[in-house]
Order: sequence, then C-alpha cells, then structure tokens
Amino acid sequence: MSDIAPPVLLVREGAVSWIRLNRPGVLNALDEPTAAAFLDACRSVAGEGGTGPTRVLVIAGNGRGFMAGGDVGRFNDDPAAAPAVAGAIIDHLHEALRVLDRLDVPVLASVHGPVAGAGMSLASAADLCIAADDAKFTMAYARIGATPDGSGSFHLPRLVGLRRAMELAMLSDVIDAAEALRIGLVNRVVPAASLAEETAKLAERLAAGPTVAYAGVRHLMRQSFDRTLDQQLDAERDRFLATAATDDFREGVGAFIAKRKPDFTGR
Repeated sequence: MSDIAPPVLLVREGAVSWIRLNRPGVLNALDEPTAAAFLDACRSVAGEGGTGPTRVLVIAGNGRGFMAGGDVGRFNDDPAAAPAVAGAIIDHLHEALRVLDRLDVPVLASVHGPVAGAGMSLASAADLCIAADDAKFTMAYARIGATPDGSGSFHLPRLVGLRRAMELAMLSDVIDAAEALRIGLVNRVVPAASLAEETAKLAERLAAGPTVAYAGVRHLMRQSFDRTLDQQLDAERDRFLATAATDDFREGVGAFIAKRKPDFTGR
C-alpha cells in the first residue's frame, strides 16, 4: 500500500461535495497527475447527473495556498520536453473546465494564500468565489513568457472587464483580496481563520436552495454572452417554464403564500 497522498481529494459532506487540491508542499501546483486527478474528481460529480447527493461543489486547496499555477519546475527538468509536459497538463485541466461548465449545480471556489496562474483562472471559472483576507492573486503567465490557460482569457474579461483583464494578464501584478473584491474578481472576503467556516455556511445555504433553479441560473448567465437579446429572452422563458413544473417551484410558491420558509429538495 502506498503512503503517498493523492494529489486531489473528493470529499462528500451531505449535499456538499469538496474537491481539494492536495499538493501542499508545492502550493498545489499542477503537474500531469494532479490535473488528471482533478478531471477525474470533476467527472465523478458530473456523473451524478444532477440527481445524486451533490447540490453544490466547492473547490479548495490544502496547505498554505489555493494553487500556485502550473508546476514550473517540471518545465525546467527537460526544456525540450516542456511543450509536451505543458500540453498534457492543459489537456486534463481544460477538459475538467468543460465538465465544470456543464454541471447542473453551483460551483464555489474557496481560496486563500497564493492564487496564481491556473489557480487564478480556476477561481475565475467558478460561479462564486469566497476569499480569505490573506489571498494574493496574480495571473503570473507573463512572468515566464507564457499566455493564459485554464479559461483565464475567457472568464477574466467577463468578470473585471477587458482593460483590467489585459492589465492583469500582461503585467502579472499581485493584487490582494480587498482589490480582488473591489474589481469583481471575488464575491466576498473573510478572515483567513474563518474561511473554512464561512465557506461551509455559504455552501450549505446554496445546497438548501432550489438547485434546479440554480442550474437554470448558471446556464442562463454563462450562455448570455453568446446570445442576442431575443435569444436570451426565449431561453429565459424556456427555463422559467421548466422550473415551474418542478416540486421546488410548487414548494416555493406555497411557502411564499403561507409566509413560511421553503423546504427545497432539488427536484
């Protein structure tokens, strides 16, 4: 039996599933096994098809930081092989992001310490992001003469605007959690000592909500950038009518009329 810890942990706590990056000795830097394990964890959650126990997914990192990006040391081991090494990592990571994008549950990133490179891209790809006040964000790619991966060039402009995204990507400056909140990169900032507790509270609140409606919200919002207004209005109508046929809709309406708290089941 191997004593080597897995690079990614998938932990299910009731209706909340946690994917934890688990290479704390290298600040959870991505190598090929880690990226492959992350993809496997995402596929495991996706395999529930929205009908399993998971009603919200949290992505977090163990140790002193969320993720320091790619394992740059691997690129230096054999410079001639660096493109192939990077390609294998990117292929796994990008497929994982495609899986996450298609999920029917909210995705919450919980970040602390260094949030760099692919770590910043991954945090940007989540539906919501809660940050510890010790979090430090940097795109970092330009520092090694590289361009963004991990959907950073897609999600970052949508979160902070094109000009700000250009600046973050080209200059690769480090910004703190307060600045990340100010520019819209994260939703909220909490004391580092309270991050786990506050993340769990937010995840449990989401898990207790109308998760079928949440699925509709995330897909409507994510697809809105590629649609005309007419197309979006049609999509809104279709989604609303689909949710109006759910148990959660009936429960929500009944609770509203009765002036009581709804008991949503995700169906």
